Amino acid sequence: MTGRFRCFARIQTHRNNRRITPDAAAPLAGSLGPPDLQSAYNINPTRLATATPPTVAIVDAFGYTSLAADLAVYRTQYGLPPCTVGNGCLTIVNQDGQPTPLPAQGTTANDLGWTVDTALDVDMVSAACPLCKILVVQSANAGGNNLELGVATAARLGATVISNSWGGSEAPGVSATAFAQEEAYFNHPNIAVFASSGDHGYNNTVDSPANVQANGTGPNYPATSQYVIAVGATRLVKAPGTARGWSETAWAATAGKPENGAGGSACSLYTAKPAYQTASPCTKKATADIAAVGDPGTGVAVYNSTSVGGGWLSVGGTSASSPFVAAIFAMTGNGAQTSAQFVANNVAKLWDVTSGNNGTCGTQTLLCNAATGWDGPTGFGTPNVGAFMPAGTGGTGTGTGGGTGPGNGNGSNNGAGSSGGSGDNGTDITGGCSAGGTGAGLLLGVALLGLRRRRRDA
Repeated sequence: MTGRFRCFARIQTHRNNRRITPDAAAPLAGSLGPPDLQSAYNINPTRLATATPPTVAIVDAFGYTSLAADLAVYRTQYGLPPCTVGNGCLTIVNQDGQPTPLPAQGTTANDLGWTVDTALDVDMVSAACPLCKILVVQSANAGGNNLELGVATAARLGATVISNSWGGSEAPGVSATAFAQEEAYFNHPNIAVFASSGDHGYNNTVDSPANVQANGTGPNYPATSQYVIAVGATRLVKAPGTARGWSETAWAATAGKPENGAGGSACSLYTAKPAYQTASPCTKKATADIAAVGDPGTGVAVYNSTSVGGGWLSVGGTSASSPFVAAIFAMTGNGAQTSAQFVANNVAKLWDVTSGNNGTCGTQTLLCNAATGWDGPTGFGTPNVGAFMPAGTGGTGTGTGGGTGPGNGNGSNNGAGSSGGSGDNGTDITGGCSAGGTGAGLLLGVALLGLRRRRRDA
């Protein structure tokens, strides 16, 4: 048993749980595009905190033959500068860091869904930081060894930050030696590594570890790693008349249908409790550390020509929030902040999410309910990007945040447009990519961890 990871992209559907037909011509009404996201998170898309463009690395499974072309459609639609292989903005390599041969595109419906995840990743990086470079590392398949090798490759190729919008459930019984071997893949000094906290809501490792082992929905690794910043998800909607203009709650499951997803939170079985998580009731590390948009019910616009008919989709999941937050760290000059202690030290620069939940957690209320300060579903909150930018570089829109003068960089969001609002097209959602297996096959608890370092998974 070698273990496989799942990705966390979820395609929005109608209320009857049928997928919304992709639109080949234009973004779906209500899906959030770059103008919306830049407004909501106080992003000035023309500013970087660094002298040269940072590189946001995305690690995903399988090939994606139309990746460059699909990204061009997305960026053209929203007036973003071109990001192509030819102009040096986009780099696509295999897990060994080579431009050829790239892995084959998945052929099953589940494996093909990884193209949706990859499209979501690069589109969210583009929305948050249009001036960032993008490095896409494509692993041979969803085998844990391959994806982890991809992370190491991204670091070796000079990534500023690395986003992993995938994970696998921890399981009891992993030896300290095996877990340390796993951890080594994510230990990259001065390179912030991010991972999705998962789309399955609160995972009750505290009260029912046996159930977690049986159903394969335990705490998601690598989000639980000591070397990773875990990213949860929120429901983002417009809030006219408020100072921010937007409102966020924890991404909650559809009533009566928990299988449709919710932002992940859990207590790790292995990683020591970090000093910054004093509020957590867990005895080990808890997820999440930070959060951003992710509820598929009010999804983000994504262009993907290869899956479910091809065209514009509305997508969510913690696969949206992880690359988005990673790009924000890169553009604000914080790519070397490898610990969420940095997040805890800058809570004044975050929007605290204080309502919503991702499940039921009994007396451990902070693990599944958004609250003042740290909580499981949203961590310490969501980033106010202008506040993280050095003076004179932040802000957005045509309001006070133009940011070219000294000391007035944080600004307001007045000028950012809308791509059609944030109305909910349906509360039922479905996975855009799969686990590549079920039950115990998803678990991190792998007897052959040490052996599979030397080979690729078949």
